[in-house]
Amino acid sequence: MLQMRPGCECCDKNLPPDAAGARICTFECTFCADCADTVLKGICPNCGGELVARPRRPAEKLAKYPASTERIVKPAGCGKTP
Repeated sequence: MLQMRPGCECCDKNLPPDAAGARICTFECTFCADCADTVLKGICPNCGGELVARPRRPAEKLAKYPASTERIVKPAGCGKTP
């Protein structure tokens, strides 16, 4: 099950479970559409994988399967990789 992380790893923008602008890779690294499209050019800076639209979890399922509250943020932002 997807963790549905609550924010962009680059700019820390809030990405609630119903956010249409969330992008993820196969490792669930999470970014906002702005960072994913403009800065990262659709490629995850962590694993090199493709960033795609994150599916939205239906509201009625969130009570039983809540989204993650763990925020992961790159201190250097999007433009830098470790």
